[in-house]
Amino acid sequence: MRALLPLLSVGRGWRVGAAARPPRRVMSLYRTEERGQPRSQDYRLFFKNVAGHYISPFHDIPLKVDCKEENGIPSKKPRNDDYKNLFNMVVEIPRWTNAKMEISTQEPLNPIKQDMKNGELRYTANIFPHKGYIWNYGALPQTWEDPHQKDKSTDLCGDNDPLDVCEIGSKVFSCGEVIPVKILGILALIDECETDWKIIAINVNDPDAGKLHDIDDVKKFKPGYLEATVNWLRFYKVPDGKPENKFAFNGEFKNKDFALDVINSAHECWKAMVMKKSGQEAINCINVHLCDSPYRCTPEEARSLVESVPRTSVSKASNIQEEMWHFLGN
Repeated sequence: MRALLPLLSVGRGWRVGAAARPPRRVMSLYRTEERGQPRSQDYRLFFKNVAGHYISPFHDIPLKVDCKEENGIPSKKPRNDDYKNLFNMVVEIPRWTNAKMEISTQEPLNPIKQDMKNGELRYTANIFPHKGYIWNYGALPQTWEDPHQKDKSTDLCGDNDPLDVCEIGSKVFSCGEVIPVKILGILALIDECETDWKIIAINVNDPDAGKLHDIDDVKKFKPGYLEATVNWLRFYKVPDGKPENKFAFNGEFKNKDFALDVINSAHECWKAMVMKKSGQEAINCINVHLCDSPYRCTPEEARSLVESVPRTSVSKASNIQEEMWHFLGN
C-alpha cells in the first residue's frame, strides 16, 4: 500500500477563527467544509487535503505522523523514542461540549456528523462537576475495531469503529482539527459486551507534552485526571436510563507499550478491511489515496459525492440537554 501524505501542521484550516491565529510557517494539510447547519440532522463536516480534493478522515489521513518532514511538528523537540510515538488524531468532540459528533463510518467519505438516537440529535449529559466531555475526544484514522475478531486481552470483539482517543492537553480544539498526539496509555471500556478501547494521549505541542511519556506520568503530573476519566466513562449513559459501564482489568489503565500493541492490531484490521479481506459490517471504505484498495475513487468522483449533500438545512435550537445537570453517586 502506498504511503499516505504526511501531516504538515495543525489548525482549523478554513474554519471560523483561523484568521485570528498567529501565522504558522506552513499551512495545514487538512481543511474542513461544512454542509448543512450545526445542530441539525443534515449537518456534515467534510475533509479536504492541501490540493483541495475531498478525502476521508477515516481512510485517507495516515495513522502515523511522518517526522522525517520538518513541518513544524512538534514545536519542541521530543525525546528520540517519542518520534516513533506520534499519531494523527481527528478531533470529533471538543472538550466541555455536549453534542455527540462522530466520524460517520457508513457514509461515503466518512464526514463528521452528529449522532442520532430515536430520531433525535444526541447530546452527552452534564454529570456534576463535569460540563460535557472532559477531554478533546476523537479517533485515530486508519484503525478499526473488528466486530468479528476477539481481542486477546478482553476476549470480546471490537465495536466496529476506529479507536477512540481522549486527548488530555490544556487546549480546547475544534471539531475537525487533525492534531499530532503522543500515546500515553489505554483503558478498556466494555460497552454492551464489546471492547471499546479508550486511548489516552496528549497533543505533542502541549506545554506538558515534554514531561508526559507514559501513563504513570499522567498520574504524577495530572493527579485525579485518570480517576475522573474512569468515573466519567462509568456514568455517562446513566442519565439515559442505562446501567453503569464496565471495564476490563478492573478499570486499570495499561501503559504506552500496551496501547501501541492495540493500535497496531487495529491498524492491521483496518488494512484488511479496506483491501476487502474481511467483513466490514456496512463500513463505507471509499477513499481517494489508497491505490491498492478496490474502494478507491477519483477526486472528481469524491467531489460528486459531496456535492450531492445539501449545503443548507433548518437549524434546531440549542438542546435542553446541554444545560441540564445530573448528580450521580460513586
